[in-house]
This record gives sequence, C-alpha cells and structure tokens, in this order.
Amino acid sequence: MILEYHRPNTLDEALDLLQRPTPYTVPLGGGSVLSCETALPLDVVDLQNLGLDTINVKGNTLTLGATVTLQQLLETPDIPPALGKAIRHEATYNLRQVATLAGSLVACDGRSAFAAAMLALDAQLTLLPGNDTMSLGDLLPLREEPLKGRLITALEIPLNVKLGYEYVARSPADLPVVAVAVAQWPSGRTRVVLGGMGEQPVMAMDGAFDEDQAQSAVENALFSSDDQWASAAYRIDVAKTLTKRCLDSFK
Repeated sequence: MILEYHRPNTLDEALDLLQRPTPYTVPLGGGSVLSCETALPLDVVDLQNLGLDTINVKGNTLTLGATVTLQQLLETPDIPPALGKAIRHEATYNLRQVATLAGSLVACDGRSAFAAAMLALDAQLTLLPGNDTMSLGDLLPLREEPLKGRLITALEIPLNVKLGYEYVARSPADLPVVAVAVAQWPSGRTRVVLGGMGEQPVMAMDGAFDEDQAQSAVENALFSSDDQWASAAYRIDVAKTLTKRCLDSFK
C-alpha cells in the first residue's frame, strides 16, 4: 500500500527521501511493479523528473539511464539482436513502454529473460551516493542490502560482445522453463548464464572459451534445479543444447 507519493526535481532531494530511516521508501520508475497491490506500507519517490532517461554510445560502451524503458532500449539500433530477443520475451509491448531498466532488474526473478541477457553482458550499474560502480552479478543475490538509501542512476553494457539468447517455454510467449544467455568477448572470454528458475539468473561460467567446460558448467549449475516446472535432468539436457546453439551462432 502506497502511503505517500513524492516527485523530487533533483537527485539530492531524491536521495534525502530514500535515506530516511522511516517510513520505508523506494524509487518509482515506470510503476509496472509498484502499481501492483502490496501489503507492505511504503512511500514512493518518482524518478521521472531527474533526467535518468538518456542513452549514449561512446566507443564500445552503451550507457543507459536507469529510467530508460525496455521499449526504448529495444529501439536502440546499437544493441545486439539477441538482447532485443530477450527484451521481447521479457514483456509485452504495453509493459515495455513503462517498465524501466533498473526497475526490471531490481524486481527480476530467475525467469527474467532481460536479467539473464544483462548478466551475460556483465552489465555495470552506477549507484548514488558515491557514484560507485557495481556489477549486476554482485547486486542480484543481495539486492535489498546494497540498495538501502541508494539509487541506481545508470547502466553500462559493452557493444563489442557477441550475445546469444535461447529458451524453452510451455508456449512461445510464456516465461522460460529453461533459458540460456551466452556472451563472448573478442578476447575469448565467455559468460554462460542460465535462467528459468530460482530467485535470479545463475552465472554458470565466466572465463576463457572451452565448449566442453561450458557444458560441464551448465550441468553443475543445474544439478539441483528441480521445481514444479521441470526436473533438473530435463533442464540440464535442454540447457546444454541451448548453450551449444548460442555458441554456434557466433561462428
């Protein structure tokens, strides 16, 4: 239940509100999550007047404001095609119009296609106060603690990286039962990220490319992934195939 709505005009005003010990106060981006009914009473800080919706390309780096929407990112010509595929799988057109990048990542679970792709790309987040940089991989497991009284202002992803995204779901538009996002840098560094279960996508591998090692990493990461949607054995078998499909797309 939202108790009070605030719409600051500066970052300092927003941070002052977010750093209050009480009441519990959270940022409001597009409202696609906070508009849902919640039993927890809270205040919200609307970010739309803070200029956090810019998109900039510098060299091989794409810098995105935290309140850029999924649809705006999808329409950015510089993004890898597989990231566009993951964004389309993440949400319908209407939701993509309002869901912000930072909000989608903070609220994600393990079935988020967008979070899996961004984790594979080793997305870097900028947080205030302090103008600190934190990788998405470090943020996701402990989202609440690093974000207390803080605000994500920007995200950065590399543009000189090959990205593949493949998934299996009960229907083409359904959330994935198994998803794989693979990124490969010019140096050969390869990240394999698995989704479709749990509280956040899982990074199975990050290192020098070796296809056999990637397959072993997938098996190890999914060893205990049984849930109501699929068995671990099924996920391992499918994820190995999807990982190979992603890697083959880079050739």
